[in-house]
Amino acid sequence: MAKSGAMRSTGNARISVAAAAPTKLDRLIHERLRLGILSALAVNDRLTFNELKKLMETTDGNLSVHARKLEDAEYVTCTKSFEGRIPRTDYTLTSSGRKALEKYLDHMESLIKAMRREK
Repeated sequence: MAKSGAMRSTGNARISVAAAAPTKLDRLIHERLRLGILSALAVNDRLTFNELKKLMETTDGNLSVHARKLEDAEYVTCTKSFEGRIPRTDYTLTSSGRKALEKYLDHMESLIKAMRREK
């Protein structure tokens, strides 16, 4: 987060929200659909492409692009197979993906706590 982050007034002093959480936000995870994919995989051992598409209420192309970004970051793995003649794509969360998601959630929690303290 930049130094020009949100400012809050507390009496005579102004406190930067960015100062409360100096760690940079993981922009890869912060995007809504990618956060949704990681969150869904965090509570499921594996999900198929079609399950994720339905859960995220998105298109094939949109899911494919965002899932690929998570694959490239090694946050998820993609396994392709066939059920009979029908292709099947399964996604699982990697240990580094779980760690990144936990770090992201911790960061967001610290921002929320800092904002609530400033009220």
